[in-house]
Amino acid sequence: MERVLEDFVTAARTAGVRISISETLDAVRAVKVVGYRDRALLKDALAVSLAKTAGEKTILEDCFERFFAFRLFAAAPDRACKDAAMPSPSLVQTKSSLVRLLMEEDRAGLIGAMTEAARLENISQIKYFTQRSLFALRILARMGAGGLDGQIQALGRIDTPAAAAEKARLESAKAYLVDNVRNYVQSQYDLFARNEGERRLESELRLVKLSNLEQRYFARIHNIIQRMVKRLNDLHSRRRKAARRGVLDFKRTLRENISYQGMLFAPSWKRKKIERPQIVVICDISRSVLRTVRFLLLFLYGLNQEIAKIRTFVFCTNLVEVSDILGNSPVDEALARIQGGTDIPLIMGRTDYERSFGDFRRDHLAAVTRKTTVLVLGDARNNYNDPHPENLRAIYERCKRLIWLNPEVPAFWGSGDSEIGHYKPYYTMIKECNTLEHIERLISALVRR
Repeated sequence: MERVLEDFVTAARTAGVRISISETLDAVRAVKVVGYRDRALLKDALAVSLAKTAGEKTILEDCFERFFAFRLFAAAPDRACKDAAMPSPSLVQTKSSLVRLLMEEDRAGLIGAMTEAARLENISQIKYFTQRSLFALRILARMGAGGLDGQIQALGRIDTPAAAAEKARLESAKAYLVDNVRNYVQSQYDLFARNEGERRLESELRLVKLSNLEQRYFARIHNIIQRMVKRLNDLHSRRRKAARRGVLDFKRTLRENISYQGMLFAPSWKRKKIERPQIVVICDISRSVLRTVRFLLLFLYGLNQEIAKIRTFVFCTNLVEVSDILGNSPVDEALARIQGGTDIPLIMGRTDYERSFGDFRRDHLAAVTRKTTVLVLGDARNNYNDPHPENLRAIYERCKRLIWLNPEVPAFWGSGDSEIGHYKPYYTMIKECNTLEHIERLISALVRR
Protein backbone atom coordinates (compact mmCIF):
# COMPACT_ATOMS: atom_id res chain seq x y z
CA MET A 1 0.00 0.00 0.00
CA GLU A 2 2.97 2.35 0.42
CA ARG A 3 3.46 2.19 -3.36
CA VAL A 4 -0.17 3.25 -3.80
CA LEU A 5 0.39 6.23 -1.51
CA GLU A 6 3.64 7.10 -3.31
CA ASP A 7 1.79 7.15 -6.64
CA PHE A 8 -0.96 9.30 -5.13
CA VAL A 9 1.61 11.85 -3.94
CA THR A 10 3.13 11.89 -7.44
CA ALA A 11 -0.32 12.51 -8.94
CA ALA A 12 -1.02 15.30 -6.44
CA ARG A 13 2.27 17.00 -7.26
CA THR A 14 1.47 16.74 -10.95
CA ALA A 15 -1.88 18.41 -10.25
CA GLY A 16 -0.09 21.36 -8.62
CA VAL A 17 0.02 20.57 -4.88
CA ARG A 18 3.40 21.38 -3.32
CA ILE A 19 4.33 18.37 -1.18
CA SER A 20 7.64 18.01 0.66
CA ILE A 21 9.30 14.79 1.78
CA SER A 22 8.42 15.47 5.43
CA GLU A 23 4.75 15.96 4.49
CA THR A 24 4.82 12.68 2.58
CA LEU A 25 6.14 10.93 5.69
CA ASP A 26 3.36 12.56 7.73
CA ALA A 27 0.82 11.17 5.26
CA VAL A 28 2.35 7.66 5.54
CA ARG A 29 2.04 7.78 9.33
CA ALA A 30 -1.54 9.09 9.11
CA VAL A 31 -2.57 6.32 6.70
CA LYS A 32 -1.07 3.69 8.99
CA VAL A 33 -3.36 4.99 11.73
CA VAL A 34 -6.62 5.40 9.76
CA GLY A 35 -6.14 2.60 7.21
CA TYR A 36 -7.79 2.29 3.79
CA ARG A 37 -11.21 0.97 4.78
CA ASP A 38 -13.00 4.26 5.44
CA ARG A 39 -12.87 6.33 2.24
CA ALA A 40 -13.96 9.64 3.80
CA LEU A 41 -11.57 9.27 6.73
CA LEU A 42 -8.68 8.46 4.40
CA LYS A 43 -9.40 11.51 2.26
CA ASP A 44 -9.52 13.79 5.32
CA ALA A 45 -6.27 12.34 6.67
CA LEU A 46 -4.47 12.94 3.37
CA ALA A 47 -5.91 16.46 3.07
CA VAL A 48 -4.72 17.37 6.59
CA SER A 49 -1.27 15.91 5.96
CA LEU A 50 -0.60 17.25 2.47
CA ALA A 51 -2.69 20.37 1.74
CA LYS A 52 -1.53 23.74 3.06
CA THR A 53 -4.15 26.06 1.56
CA ALA A 54 -7.84 25.89 0.69
CA GLY A 55 -6.94 25.81 -3.01
CA GLU A 56 -4.56 22.89 -2.51
CA LYS A 57 -7.20 21.04 -0.51
CA THR A 58 -9.67 21.37 -3.40
CA ILE A 59 -7.08 20.08 -5.87
CA LEU A 60 -6.16 17.23 -3.53
CA GLU A 61 -9.76 16.11 -3.07
CA ASP A 62 -10.36 16.10 -6.83
CA CYS A 63 -7.15 14.14 -7.32
CA PHE A 64 -8.22 11.68 -4.59
CA GLU A 65 -11.56 10.96 -6.29
CA ARG A 66 -9.95 10.30 -9.65
CA PHE A 67 -6.96 8.39 -8.32
CA PHE A 68 -8.90 5.93 -6.18
CA ALA A 69 -11.77 5.43 -8.65
CA PHE A 70 -10.28 2.13 -9.87
CA ARG A 71 -7.75 1.22 -7.24
CA LEU A 72 -9.73 0.77 -4.04
CA PHE A 73 -13.23 0.49 -2.63
CA ALA A 74 -14.52 -1.31 -5.75
CA ALA A 75 -17.62 -3.13 -4.61
CA ALA A 76 -17.56 -6.83 -5.45
CA PRO A 77 -20.63 -8.00 -7.41
CA ASP A 78 -23.44 -9.56 -5.43
CA ARG A 79 -22.70 -13.27 -4.90
CA ALA A 80 -26.20 -14.45 -5.71
CA CYS A 81 -26.22 -12.51 -8.96
CA LYS A 82 -22.79 -13.84 -9.83
CA ASP A 83 -23.85 -17.44 -9.24
CA ALA A 84 -26.91 -16.93 -11.43
CA ALA A 85 -24.71 -15.55 -14.20
CA MET A 86 -22.23 -18.43 -14.11
CA PRO A 87 -21.87 -20.03 -17.54
CA SER A 88 -21.80 -23.70 -18.32
CA PRO A 89 -18.43 -25.46 -17.96
CA SER A 90 -15.92 -24.34 -20.60
CA LEU A 91 -15.65 -26.48 -23.70
CA VAL A 92 -11.86 -25.94 -23.75
CA GLN A 93 -9.95 -26.30 -20.50
CA THR A 94 -7.64 -23.37 -19.64
CA LYS A 95 -5.28 -22.39 -16.86
CA SER A 96 -5.65 -18.66 -17.60
CA SER A 97 -6.80 -16.75 -14.52
CA LEU A 98 -7.95 -13.90 -16.77
CA VAL A 99 -10.31 -16.20 -18.68
CA ARG A 100 -11.77 -17.48 -15.41
CA LEU A 101 -12.28 -13.93 -14.12
CA LEU A 102 -14.05 -12.94 -17.33
CA MET A 103 -16.23 -16.07 -17.45
CA GLU A 104 -17.20 -15.59 -13.79
CA GLU A 105 -17.76 -11.84 -14.34
CA ASP A 106 -15.60 -11.14 -11.28
CA ARG A 107 -15.39 -7.35 -11.54
CA ALA A 108 -13.44 -6.92 -8.33
CA GLY A 109 -10.91 -9.54 -9.42
CA LEU A 110 -10.52 -7.88 -12.83
CA ILE A 111 -9.93 -4.47 -11.22
CA GLY A 112 -7.36 -5.99 -8.89
CA ALA A 113 -5.57 -7.74 -11.75
CA MET A 114 -5.62 -4.57 -13.86
CA THR A 115 -4.24 -2.28 -11.17
CA GLU A 116 -1.54 -4.79 -10.20
CA ALA A 117 -0.50 -5.16 -13.86
CA ALA A 118 -0.42 -1.37 -14.18
CA ARG A 119 1.75 -1.09 -11.07
CA LEU A 120 4.21 -3.65 -12.45
CA GLU A 121 4.35 -1.70 -15.71
CA ASN A 122 5.01 1.58 -13.81
CA ILE A 123 1.94 3.38 -15.11
CA SER A 124 2.86 6.40 -12.99
CA GLN A 125 5.75 7.04 -15.41
CA ILE A 126 3.42 7.83 -18.31
CA LYS A 127 4.22 11.29 -19.69
CA TYR A 128 2.96 11.62 -23.25
CA PHE A 129 -0.40 10.89 -24.86
CA THR A 130 1.32 8.71 -27.47
CA GLN A 131 2.24 6.26 -24.68
CA ARG A 132 -1.37 5.39 -23.88
CA SER A 133 -1.71 2.57 -26.42
CA LEU A 134 1.68 1.15 -25.43
CA PHE A 135 0.75 1.00 -21.74
CA ALA A 136 -2.65 -0.49 -22.56
CA LEU A 137 -1.01 -3.30 -24.55
CA ARG A 138 1.53 -3.95 -21.79
CA ILE A 139 -1.17 -4.11 -19.12
CA LEU A 140 -3.27 -6.51 -21.20
CA ALA A 141 -0.23 -8.72 -21.80
CA ARG A 142 0.63 -8.65 -18.09
CA MET A 143 -2.96 -9.65 -17.22
CA GLY A 144 -2.76 -12.68 -19.56
CA ALA A 145 -4.47 -11.52 -22.75
CA GLY A 146 -2.37 -14.08 -24.62
CA GLY A 147 -4.16 -16.93 -22.84
CA LEU A 148 -7.51 -15.32 -23.62
CA ASP A 149 -6.65 -15.14 -27.33
CA GLY A 150 -5.56 -18.77 -27.25
CA GLN A 151 -8.89 -19.78 -25.70
CA ILE A 152 -10.81 -17.91 -28.40
CA GLN A 153 -8.77 -19.54 -31.16
CA ALA A 154 -9.26 -23.01 -29.64
CA LEU A 155 -13.02 -22.47 -29.54
CA GLY A 156 -12.94 -21.37 -33.17
CA ARG A 157 -11.59 -24.77 -34.15
CA ILE A 158 -14.64 -26.56 -32.65
CA ASP A 159 -17.50 -26.62 -35.09
CA THR A 160 -20.50 -26.72 -32.72
CA PRO A 161 -23.19 -24.18 -31.79
CA ALA A 162 -22.11 -24.30 -28.10
CA ALA A 163 -18.49 -23.53 -29.02
CA ALA A 164 -19.56 -20.69 -31.27
CA ALA A 165 -21.72 -19.19 -28.49
CA GLU A 166 -18.89 -19.44 -25.93
CA LYS A 167 -16.43 -17.95 -28.42
CA ALA A 168 -18.79 -15.02 -29.00
CA ARG A 169 -19.12 -14.52 -25.25
CA LEU A 170 -15.33 -14.52 -24.77
CA GLU A 171 -14.88 -12.07 -27.64
CA SER A 172 -17.45 -9.78 -26.05
CA ALA A 173 -15.68 -10.13 -22.68
CA LYS A 174 -12.35 -9.30 -24.33
CA ALA A 175 -13.81 -6.16 -25.92
CA TYR A 176 -15.17 -5.17 -22.50
CA LEU A 177 -11.74 -5.77 -20.94
CA VAL A 178 -9.86 -3.79 -23.60
CA ASP A 179 -12.28 -0.89 -23.28
CA ASN A 180 -11.84 -0.79 -19.49
CA VAL A 181 -8.04 -1.00 -19.71
CA ARG A 182 -8.01 1.89 -22.18
CA ASN A 183 -10.23 3.97 -19.89
CA TYR A 184 -8.00 3.12 -16.95
CA VAL A 185 -4.84 4.14 -18.83
CA GLN A 186 -6.55 7.39 -19.87
CA SER A 187 -7.45 8.13 -16.25
CA GLN A 188 -3.84 7.48 -15.19
CA TYR A 189 -2.58 9.73 -18.00
CA ASP A 190 -4.88 12.48 -16.74
CA LEU A 191 -3.50 11.98 -13.23
CA PHE A 192 0.21 11.75 -13.93
CA ALA A 193 0.71 13.70 -17.13
CA ARG A 194 -2.12 16.18 -17.61
CA ASN A 195 0.22 19.11 -16.77
CA GLU A 196 3.22 17.74 -18.67
CA GLY A 197 2.43 19.89 -21.70
CA GLU A 198 2.19 22.98 -19.50
CA ARG A 199 5.51 22.19 -17.86
CA ARG A 200 7.20 21.66 -21.21
CA LEU A 201 5.80 24.95 -22.51
CA GLU A 202 7.02 26.77 -19.41
CA SER A 203 10.48 25.23 -19.79
CA GLU A 204 10.61 26.48 -23.35
CA LEU A 205 9.36 29.95 -22.36
CA ARG A 206 12.15 30.23 -19.80
CA LEU A 207 14.68 29.80 -22.62
CA VAL A 208 13.05 31.74 -25.47
CA LYS A 209 14.44 35.19 -26.29
CA LEU A 210 12.18 37.81 -24.74
CA SER A 211 12.44 40.00 -27.83
CA ASN A 212 10.84 37.17 -29.86
CA LEU A 213 8.09 36.43 -27.33
CA GLU A 214 4.54 36.64 -28.62
CA GLN A 215 2.03 38.83 -26.81
CA ARG A 216 -0.25 35.85 -26.08
CA TYR A 217 2.40 34.34 -23.79
CA PHE A 218 2.82 37.42 -21.58
CA ALA A 219 0.31 36.22 -18.99
CA ARG A 220 2.12 32.87 -18.72
CA ILE A 221 5.46 34.66 -18.35
CA HIS A 222 4.01 36.81 -15.56
CA ASN A 223 2.83 33.67 -13.73
CA ILE A 224 6.25 32.04 -14.13
CA ILE A 225 7.94 35.14 -12.73
CA GLN A 226 5.56 35.24 -9.77
CA ARG A 227 6.45 31.64 -8.90
CA MET A 228 10.17 32.36 -9.30
CA VAL A 229 9.90 35.41 -7.07
CA LYS A 230 7.94 33.49 -4.44
CA ARG A 231 10.53 30.72 -4.43
CA LEU A 232 13.38 33.21 -4.01
CA ASN A 233 11.51 35.09 -1.27
CA ASP A 234 10.84 31.83 0.59
CA LEU A 235 14.43 30.65 0.20
CA HIS A 236 16.03 33.82 1.44
CA SER A 237 13.53 34.35 4.25
CA ARG A 238 14.71 30.97 5.60
CA ARG A 239 18.31 32.21 5.30
CA ARG A 240 17.43 35.32 7.32
CA LYS A 241 15.82 33.20 10.04
CA ALA A 242 18.88 30.95 10.18
CA ALA A 243 21.14 34.01 10.38
CA ARG A 244 19.12 35.47 13.26
CA ARG A 245 19.16 32.18 15.13
CA GLY A 246 22.85 31.56 14.44
CA VAL A 247 24.95 28.41 14.48
CA LEU A 248 26.42 26.93 17.64
CA ASP A 249 29.98 28.18 18.28
CA PHE A 250 31.59 25.11 19.89
CA LYS A 251 34.91 26.69 20.89
CA ARG A 252 33.38 29.75 22.50
CA THR A 253 30.70 27.63 24.19
CA LEU A 254 33.36 25.42 25.81
CA ARG A 255 35.36 28.46 26.97
CA GLU A 256 32.32 30.20 28.42
CA ASN A 257 31.23 27.09 30.35
CA ILE A 258 34.54 26.20 32.00
CA SER A 259 33.22 27.69 35.25
CA TYR A 260 30.34 25.20 35.12
CA GLN A 261 32.79 22.27 35.00
CA GLY A 262 32.04 21.63 31.36
CA MET A 263 28.22 21.59 31.64
CA LEU A 264 26.84 23.53 28.68
CA PHE A 265 24.56 25.94 30.54
CA ALA A 266 25.36 28.98 28.37
CA PRO A 267 25.66 28.13 24.66
CA SER A 268 27.21 30.74 22.36
CA TRP A 269 26.10 31.27 18.78
CA LYS A 270 27.76 32.39 15.59
CA ARG A 271 25.64 35.02 13.94
CA LYS A 272 25.95 36.10 10.34
CA LYS A 273 24.56 39.38 9.14
CA ILE A 274 22.90 39.17 5.73
CA GLU A 275 22.83 42.54 4.02
CA ARG A 276 20.07 43.15 1.53
CA PRO A 277 21.46 44.71 -1.66
CA GLN A 278 20.82 48.30 -2.66
CA ILE A 279 20.20 48.48 -6.39
CA VAL A 280 20.14 51.26 -8.97
CA VAL A 281 18.72 50.20 -12.34
CA ILE A 282 19.45 52.21 -15.49
CA CYS A 283 17.36 50.88 -18.39
CA ASP A 284 17.34 51.62 -22.08
CA ILE A 285 13.64 51.51 -23.04
CA SER A 286 14.01 51.79 -26.79
CA ARG A 287 11.94 49.32 -28.80
CA SER A 288 14.74 46.74 -29.14
CA VAL A 289 15.18 46.39 -25.38
CA LEU A 290 11.75 47.15 -23.92
CA ARG A 291 10.51 43.57 -23.42
CA THR A 292 13.63 42.57 -21.51
CA VAL A 293 13.20 45.68 -19.35
CA ARG A 294 9.58 44.73 -18.61
CA PHE A 295 10.44 41.29 -17.22
CA LEU A 296 13.58 42.41 -15.37
CA LEU A 297 11.57 45.05 -13.52
CA LEU A 298 8.79 42.54 -12.78
CA PHE A 299 11.41 40.37 -11.14
CA LEU A 300 13.12 43.14 -9.20
CA TYR A 301 9.97 44.78 -7.86
CA GLY A 302 8.62 41.39 -6.80
CA LEU A 303 11.68 40.92 -4.58
CA ASN A 304 11.09 43.96 -2.42
CA GLN A 305 11.57 41.80 0.69
CA GLU A 306 15.11 40.89 -0.38
CA ILE A 307 16.24 44.26 -1.78
CA ALA A 308 16.84 47.01 0.75
CA LYS A 309 16.35 49.83 -1.73
CA ILE A 310 15.80 50.06 -5.47
CA ARG A 311 15.85 53.16 -7.64
CA THR A 312 15.01 52.93 -11.33
CA PHE A 313 16.01 55.26 -14.16
CA VAL A 314 14.97 54.89 -17.80
CA PHE A 315 16.39 56.55 -20.86
CA CYS A 316 16.12 56.79 -24.59
CA THR A 317 17.29 60.19 -25.81
CA ASN A 318 17.47 61.53 -22.24
CA LEU A 319 17.20 59.98 -18.75
CA VAL A 320 14.55 60.35 -16.02
CA GLU A 321 13.86 58.62 -12.69
CA VAL A 322 10.69 56.51 -12.53
CA SER A 323 11.06 54.89 -9.09
CA ASP A 324 7.84 56.43 -7.76
CA ILE A 325 5.81 55.34 -10.80
CA LEU A 326 7.05 51.75 -10.61
CA GLY A 327 6.62 51.67 -6.85
CA ASN A 328 2.99 52.76 -6.99
CA SER A 329 1.73 51.03 -10.16
CA PRO A 330 1.95 47.58 -11.78
CA VAL A 331 4.97 47.30 -14.05
CA ASP A 332 2.95 46.99 -17.27
CA GLU A 333 0.85 50.04 -16.43
CA ALA A 334 3.92 52.00 -15.35
CA LEU A 335 5.82 51.21 -18.57
CA ALA A 336 2.83 52.23 -20.69
CA ARG A 337 2.67 55.52 -18.79
CA ILE A 338 6.42 56.05 -19.17
CA GLN A 339 6.39 55.37 -22.90
CA GLY A 340 3.35 57.57 -23.37
CA GLY A 341 5.21 60.42 -21.72
CA THR A 342 2.38 61.22 -19.27
CA ASP A 343 3.80 63.86 -16.89
CA ILE A 344 7.31 62.51 -17.58
CA PRO A 345 9.97 64.62 -19.40
CA LEU A 346 11.25 61.59 -21.35
CA ILE A 347 12.19 62.04 -25.00
CA MET A 348 11.53 58.87 -27.02
CA GLY A 349 13.78 59.71 -29.96
CA ARG A 350 17.11 58.24 -31.04
CA THR A 351 18.96 56.39 -28.30
CA ASP A 352 21.72 58.57 -26.82
CA TYR A 353 23.91 56.89 -24.20
CA GLU A 354 26.24 59.89 -23.90
CA ARG A 355 23.43 62.29 -22.97
CA SER A 356 21.62 59.76 -20.75
CA PHE A 357 24.69 58.81 -18.70
CA GLY A 358 25.56 62.50 -18.56
CA ASP A 359 22.08 63.27 -17.14
CA PHE A 360 22.58 60.62 -14.45
CA ARG A 361 26.07 61.90 -13.59
CA ARG A 362 24.82 65.48 -13.30
CA ASP A 363 21.52 64.95 -11.46
CA HIS A 364 21.52 61.56 -9.70
CA LEU A 365 25.08 60.53 -8.90
CA ALA A 366 24.35 60.90 -5.17
CA ALA A 367 22.04 57.84 -5.46
CA VAL A 368 25.17 55.67 -5.84
CA THR A 369 27.22 54.68 -2.77
CA ARG A 370 29.78 52.02 -1.92
CA LYS A 371 26.88 49.69 -1.01
CA THR A 372 25.06 50.11 -4.31
CA THR A 373 24.92 47.61 -7.14
CA VAL A 374 24.27 49.37 -10.45
CA LEU A 375 22.51 47.41 -13.21
CA VAL A 376 22.72 48.89 -16.70
CA LEU A 377 20.37 47.20 -19.16
CA GLY A 378 20.98 48.11 -22.79
CA ASP A 379 22.55 47.07 -26.07
CA ALA A 380 25.00 50.05 -26.06
CA ARG A 381 23.93 51.00 -29.60
CA ASN A 382 24.52 54.75 -29.63
CA ASN A 383 23.63 55.59 -33.26
CA TYR A 384 27.31 56.41 -33.95
CA ASN A 385 27.37 59.28 -31.44
CA ASP A 386 30.38 59.89 -29.21
CA PRO A 387 29.91 57.48 -26.21
CA HIS A 388 31.80 59.68 -23.70
CA PRO A 389 32.71 56.75 -21.40
CA GLU A 390 33.86 59.12 -18.65
CA ASN A 391 30.20 59.50 -17.62
CA LEU A 392 29.97 55.76 -16.92
CA ARG A 393 33.37 55.88 -15.20
CA ALA A 394 32.03 58.41 -12.69
CA ILE A 395 29.25 55.94 -11.77
CA TYR A 396 31.65 52.97 -11.67
CA GLU A 397 34.04 54.70 -9.28
CA ARG A 398 31.28 55.35 -6.71
CA CYS A 399 29.41 52.01 -6.70
CA LYS A 400 30.07 48.61 -5.16
CA ARG A 401 29.84 46.93 -8.58
CA LEU A 402 28.43 47.79 -11.97
CA ILE A 403 26.85 44.99 -13.99
CA TRP A 404 26.00 45.54 -17.65
CA LEU A 405 23.13 43.42 -18.97
CA ASN A 406 23.17 43.16 -22.75
CA PRO A 407 20.08 41.69 -24.48
CA GLU A 408 22.08 40.89 -27.62
CA VAL A 409 23.98 37.67 -28.13
CA PRO A 410 27.74 38.05 -27.49
CA ALA A 411 28.57 37.63 -31.21
CA PHE A 412 26.94 41.04 -31.88
CA TRP A 413 28.66 42.92 -29.03
CA GLY A 414 30.81 45.67 -30.49
CA SER A 415 29.44 45.33 -34.02
CA GLY A 416 28.00 48.25 -35.98
CA ASP A 417 27.09 51.19 -33.76
CA SER A 418 27.56 49.20 -30.52
CA GLU A 419 29.88 51.09 -28.14
CA ILE A 420 30.21 48.30 -25.58
CA GLY A 421 33.98 48.17 -26.17
CA HIS A 422 34.39 51.77 -25.04
CA TYR A 423 32.48 51.07 -21.81
CA LYS A 424 34.35 47.81 -21.06
CA PRO A 425 36.84 49.27 -18.52
CA TYR A 426 33.99 50.66 -16.42
CA TYR A 427 31.78 47.71 -15.60
CA THR A 428 32.53 44.90 -13.15
CA MET A 429 31.02 42.27 -15.44
CA ILE A 430 28.84 41.98 -18.50
CA LYS A 431 26.10 39.38 -18.87
CA GLU A 432 23.93 38.29 -21.74
CA CYS A 433 20.34 38.94 -20.63
CA ASN A 434 17.58 38.06 -23.05
CA THR A 435 15.69 35.13 -21.44
CA LEU A 436 13.90 34.47 -18.17
CA GLU A 437 16.63 32.04 -17.20
CA HIS A 438 19.27 34.75 -17.57
CA ILE A 439 17.24 37.13 -15.40
CA GLU A 440 16.62 34.50 -12.73
CA ARG A 441 20.32 33.62 -12.48
CA LEU A 442 21.27 37.27 -12.16
CA ILE A 443 18.69 38.10 -9.48
CA SER A 444 19.48 34.90 -7.55
CA ALA A 445 23.16 35.86 -7.48
CA LEU A 446 22.34 39.40 -6.34
CA VAL A 447 20.13 38.41 -3.41
CA ARG A 448 22.45 35.54 -2.42
CA ARG A 449 25.25 38.02 -1.86
